[in-house]
Amino acid sequence: MGDVRQRANRTPVVRRTVPEGKDSPLQGVGQATLDKLGKLGIDSAFDLVLHLPLRYEDETHLYPIAHAPLDQTVLVQGTIMRAEVQQRPRKTLICRVGDPSGDLSVRFLHFYGSQVKALSPGKKLRLLGEIRRGFFGAEMIHPRYRIVEDETPLAEALTPVYPTTAGLSQDALRRLILRGLAAEDLSETVPESVLRALGFASFAESIALLHQPPPEAPRRELCDRSHPAWRRIKFDELLAQQLSMRLHHERRRSRQAPVLAGSGRLTGPLLAALPFALTGAQRKALEDISRDLGQPHPMQRLLQGDVGSGKTVVAALASAQAMENGFQAAFMAPTEILAEQHFRKLAGWFGPLGVNPAWLSASLTKKEKEAALRQVADGTAQLAVGTHALFQDQVAFRRLGLVVVDEQHRFGVEQRLALRNKGLQPHQLMMSATPIPRTLAMSYYADLDVSVIDQLPPGRTPVVTKLVADTRRDEVVARIRRACEAGAQAYWVCPLIEPIPSLPPPGKAESDFATRSRRGRAKGEDAEAAQLQTALETHRSLSETFPDLRVGLVHGRLPAREKAEVMAAFQNGEIQLLVATTVIEVGVDVTNASLMVIEHAERMGLSQLHQLRGRVGRGAARSVCILLYQNPISDTARARLKIIYENSDGFEIARQDLRLRGPGELLGARQSGVPMLRFADLQQDTDLLEAARQAAQQILRCAPEMAERHLQRWFNRRQDYLKA
Repeated sequence: MGDVRQRANRTPVVRRTVPEGKDSPLQGVGQATLDKLGKLGIDSAFDLVLHLPLRYEDETHLYPIAHAPLDQTVLVQGTIMRAEVQQRPRKTLICRVGDPSGDLSVRFLHFYGSQVKALSPGKKLRLLGEIRRGFFGAEMIHPRYRIVEDETPLAEALTPVYPTTAGLSQDALRRLILRGLAAEDLSETVPESVLRALGFASFAESIALLHQPPPEAPRRELCDRSHPAWRRIKFDELLAQQLSMRLHHERRRSRQAPVLAGSGRLTGPLLAALPFALTGAQRKALEDISRDLGQPHPMQRLLQGDVGSGKTVVAALASAQAMENGFQAAFMAPTEILAEQHFRKLAGWFGPLGVNPAWLSASLTKKEKEAALRQVADGTAQLAVGTHALFQDQVAFRRLGLVVVDEQHRFGVEQRLALRNKGLQPHQLMMSATPIPRTLAMSYYADLDVSVIDQLPPGRTPVVTKLVADTRRDEVVARIRRACEAGAQAYWVCPLIEPIPSLPPPGKAESDFATRSRRGRAKGEDAEAAQLQTALETHRSLSETFPDLRVGLVHGRLPAREKAEVMAAFQNGEIQLLVATTVIEVGVDVTNASLMVIEHAERMGLSQLHQLRGRVGRGAARSVCILLYQNPISDTARARLKIIYENSDGFEIARQDLRLRGPGELLGARQSGVPMLRFADLQQDTDLLEAARQAAQQILRCAPEMAERHLQRWFNRRQDYLKA
């Protein structure tokens, strides 16, 4: 059935080559079509099979024109009675089409001369579109049409409508997919016992139904992906993911790693020296980690805990267990502020025990860096702490036994592997203060062992969250004054926003920043500079407002030494109010800070707001986090603020965040290389995920050859899942 549409503009595309191997639907396809298929993620014949419809149209039933329902897609057929091109109010091709029951007008706003010639009186048309009541009676605007004969048969199945791209018509895509269905091996890769227990049809039957459903098939279930055939495809996808993750886990356990059994030589004195007792959850997590370190295969454990739950001390005790066995530990954090805070804390704990950590960051002088590198290379430094500088090529460890990665989701897969590969299969402990919902952990962290610290240390008070419109800024400023005069400390956080500085009056010279920001508004550039400028302006304004207080400033572009001096002064109580960018999001621990103001909170994500809020409430004083927002705000931003206002539990916030943003955004997966699910939805398909987990265990135990076939089917050319 021909489409009436304008020609798409041609754009440069990446050239692809025709796949080699057995004859397939992609053999003999022209390069231009291959390029368009590539845009849809179709690089192999089996990709065509898994290119499933968005919706369906019914061309199996022909309505009489006079009795066809209005305002829904219907198929009618009639003879062209009259055809003419009208010039006003705009050039339009109008055909009058009728059958024995009645007639209607068909309008084409975009057409070619060849169509005018083809759509001549006496021709019989089959039209697919919506009939509406117009000024001159029933009409169709731009329907799909086909010139037919009396004996032209109707379709036997619903017509699929596929995701496509410019220049690739539905008809062409349907032909390729039908060839794929005929050519590809659709035999079963899941044991019959599993299918029977779950009540699923075969893969071939399910795929065939989705591509060519019978007329009586429930279109709503097909379109919302709740039909049993859709559930079978989602199950297969989740099963492939679970099989892959479990194979990762098994391969890791087959490798050799240093056995770091706990002797208590260093962990005992460290525990005795701590000014606090571990919580039950911390002790349980430490037992899990200690047991793993004593195994001859590499540990790969994720330590989850809400903000302030005490993950760092657990990681320090794990590091002590590695060091008491004569091995080194590396402690990596995503930001210099957090890494330096870890360094100071670890040095304070380990220094009295004769262990002096080495500090590695990009901001060190050449002499300082060379000294630190020597200490790490000759083993003098048993513990190395730093940022991404730890995995640079020039860093060589003498005996690396344990890698600790804080805020692990902020590092890419390659970065984490680079540090791990510096040792002879060292153990790896990853920490995250961004709690991961259970469904996400079951899916994307199924190859990891997970420990959860689900209780806060005693003495912590809940943080009261307040939503305040920016129009009430004066009240917020007054509250800051009262808190600081009472001896408390406060944060004022300026978020990363688009450049919006005030331009100078006409005729006056602009600053370099204003000039850059003027261009940035047009190009969407220099957002970091805008954040910096916002912090600078806020610092200047608050310093003028509070001349009797010491107002500090910290941001990402501040030299490391100045940054350290400001943070030290804030921790020592010499600074009462700290203006900061979001560099303080993680790890900063000042127990006397009991008030935080976050500007433009409506522009931030839930995880970031929760992390920032966790910088207060770390002592016994009642703490408050004020979220300043500007009206008007979007519905999504309003939903985020409502969630953060109503919840203090990081796991519940993460669950709500998953509902709002999806797994890719929540995990930072698009940056870190974690493959996304194409069909399954972790919110709606939890039962299928659980079934896939159980089936993966059974198949690997009883039918490993089917597991291999299943993985090859789903990840034929996508090796992400198959990396060890």
